[in-house]
Amino acid sequence: MKIYTKTGDAGETGLFGGGRVPKDHPRVQAYGEIDELNSAIGVARATQPVHFMDQFLERIQRDLFALGGQLA
Repeated sequence: MKIYTKTGDAGETGLFGGGRVPKDHPRVQAYGEIDELNSAIGVARATQPVHFMDQFLERIQRDLFALGGQLA
């Protein structure tokens, strides 16, 4: 199933607070990288032993979520 917005994107993406930037903008790349790192940390937290550095990794994830929100 395809989804159409009827506005096109012209190679741009919308930011959370409004405005548009090119999809290859450093800001967009940065929160993409932060999201990938957060995902990798989530995988690490899900593997055995679960308790190994879990609180430390959780704090890092919270900080990454906050940073991603600020960038968005």
